[in-house]
Amino acid sequence: MNWDHRSRLTAVTAGALALVAAVTVSGCGSSGGGGGTADAKGTAAPQGAAPAAGSPAPPPAASAPAASPSTAAPAGQVPAAAWAKWNVPPLPAAPPPPADKPVKLTKTGQVPVISNITTTDKVVFVTLDDGAEKDPKFIEMMNDLKVPITMFLMNDTIKDDYGYFKPLQAAGNSIQNHTLHHPQMSTKSAAEQKSEVCGDQQVLTQQYGTAPILFRPPYGDGAHTPTLNTAVQQCGPRAIVLWRETMQIHDMQYQTADKKLKPGDIILAHFRGPTDLKGETMTQMFGELLSRIQEQGFTVARLDDYIAPPAG
Repeated sequence: MNWDHRSRLTAVTAGALALVAAVTVSGCGSSGGGGGTADAKGTAAPQGAAPAAGSPAPPPAASAPAASPSTAAPAGQVPAAAWAKWNVPPLPAAPPPPADKPVKLTKTGQVPVISNITTTDKVVFVTLDDGAEKDPKFIEMMNDLKVPITMFLMNDTIKDDYGYFKPLQAAGNSIQNHTLHHPQMSTKSAAEQKSEVCGDQQVLTQQYGTAPILFRPPYGDGAHTPTLNTAVQQCGPRAIVLWRETMQIHDMQYQTADKKLKPGDIILAHFRGPTDLKGETMTQMFGELLSRIQEQGFTVARLDDYIAPPAG
């Protein structure tokens, strides 16, 4: 179990506090594929259309489809000079998206909880949470390397610059729901949970023109509870997404004893900078993540390409 959350310190015994402090930089990762530390867990009311906590907002009138696939060159067609520029070993090209999507979402009913995708493709999926760090160099890196990511954005950390994430979205990287304020959901009432999910859904839909179809609870907390599942259903997303690995500063933490990637694993990382990464930049951290993936013979595929959105 990955006890790497600053906000979970009160939930562990005094004897475990030293261990938690040692891994606190890992952030939103948690035991059992949960979420992670809020990079900026502010309590101020969000800007724009977000409702006040405790005042649930209705879901958008209609959910737009997931972002369309990127038309950029796949990783295997990226020039060698681009990989060298970022000191990253070249990744193989991702296989063509499967015609029969392994995950098929429905418009109604209970939403599934996903931490990996069933596939024989030797691919993994990279997700980035929160949105506190807004390094222009990261956008440059993504433009150069064409590595697909899925962003789970939390309003408290993005409201100072919604525009930063639009070039990433335009390149085919979808934006998904991660709550308004990054609370530990199991400590909140049903109404408060709904407010957190619906509020972020409303903001993200308004700012980015596409209603998220995926939701990630902070710390992964409450992911399997009926209360949170109901809140997600009411607000619009059609799946709860967890993870199998979390990226630290130089390496990954694994949920399996063999400490190896498996086909279809979802990896959790964060928009973080030198303050949280002990002086390392986000591009350096992301480059090391790609190196760890390449070392094990994997490449990165686009999560949306393996998920069929609700029909109709």
